[in-house]
Amino acid sequence: MGAFTAALGGLDALIFTGGIGENSKDVRERVLKGLAYMGIEIDEDKNKSRGKEVIVSKPGAGVTAMVVPTNEELMIARETLELASN
Repeated sequence: MGAFTAALGGLDALIFTGGIGENSKDVRERVLKGLAYMGIEIDEDKNKSRGKEVIVSKPGAGVTAMVVPTNEELMIARETLELASN
């Protein structure tokens, strides 16, 4: 994260997605607490959410952290259809 943030010149938002990112409040909490120096402040109550789109950083935090659910099966099906159509 540090290398990517440095290469980008900062961070506007950090998005958690996929099975672990969507569903593990503990993983999000450990990651975000380790990145507090970047201006990320975790909202403990919002971080309890599972599988739905939610901003888990506190209002006014220097970096917005959020959860964005994915539909991985749908994406695999779409890519498979594209490959099969070509």
